[in-house]
Amino acid sequence: MNTQREQLIQTWVTSVLDSDQFKINFLAGDASFRRYARITLNNKTFMLMDAPPDKEDCVPFVTIDEFFDQNGVRVPHIIAKDLENGFLLLEDFGDVLLSTLLNEKTVDAYYLQCFKQLIQLQSVQGSAHFPAYSREKLMQEMHLLTEWLLPSLKIVATGQERNMIEDTFTFLADEALSQPQVIVHRDFHSRNLMKIENEQNLGVIDFQDAVIGAYTYDLISLTRDAYVQWSPQRVYTWFKQFYALLPESVRQSRSEQQLIRDADLMAIQRHIKILGIFVRLFERDGKTGYLKDLPRVMWYLLEESKNYAELQPFMQFIQNKVLPKFHDKYGIYEEVA
Repeated sequence: MNTQREQLIQTWVTSVLDSDQFKINFLAGDASFRRYARITLNNKTFMLMDAPPDKEDCVPFVTIDEFFDQNGVRVPHIIAKDLENGFLLLEDFGDVLLSTLLNEKTVDAYYLQCFKQLIQLQSVQGSAHFPAYSREKLMQEMHLLTEWLLPSLKIVATGQERNMIEDTFTFLADEALSQPQVIVHRDFHSRNLMKIENEQNLGVIDFQDAVIGAYTYDLISLTRDAYVQWSPQRVYTWFKQFYALLPESVRQSRSEQQLIRDADLMAIQRHIKILGIFVRLFERDGKTGYLKDLPRVMWYLLEESKNYAELQPFMQFIQNKVLPKFHDKYGIYEEVA
């Protein structure tokens, strides 16, 4: 990273904190051009986001963060910003991801806390602030399966199979669009929720892809997480807990059984997308870290589609044509009892 940029950061942080006695420690980052540093001054810490404006636009992040902050969603407060240079000074949530705290004993209480925060998020009127999770977007996501997973297994669908796959995707998109539409975080899972010291509420990060979409989307991102799995029985108990927390107006139009159907079908749309995304991350971007999670996602898809007659032709195609090659290449998931 060029020293000119380091100098700019040094000068900006000095002016914002009114002191040059701080320590700055850059954190290991992901593949984006954005990077983070922890800044320490007199035992108080802050997070610096460094997003070079020619490479990264941090305006969407700022806009959503400030909107959420004003509406009671537990996102990092923005302490100072310089959008021209791409610097943000943020509240430091610490390093404790929810994923590191979950086990058989703790998960129920943590997930109940998550549900309460989700209901609060869904109560915020956001339709003027976020794009719609459109039919086009839902379909595009599911096509990642046909664009990436099938070719990676050297599977070519017949004309008839392609029509059947298209019908299935259309059915799933229709179902998602018919659900109550609310603010959706889109990645509301244990790696994007943080335990903040001395706070009941969990810190919410990685929210910049928020949209207006189905009320079950974040629920299933959390309870049917691609990285961690709980028994189906437990998941259905959580669905019922979530249902009980929903506003009266939603419960009048949606029965508990309907919520379970909504959640199952939304989850299936997401699993189909993730199967494509994880393969793309490997094939196109050379990222192997997600391959070990592929068999779990396939297991979810097989498990959750069993009760839905509309999905059977598609699932037969998956069982007969896809699974043998999938198991050979990506492995078989050992399910949780």
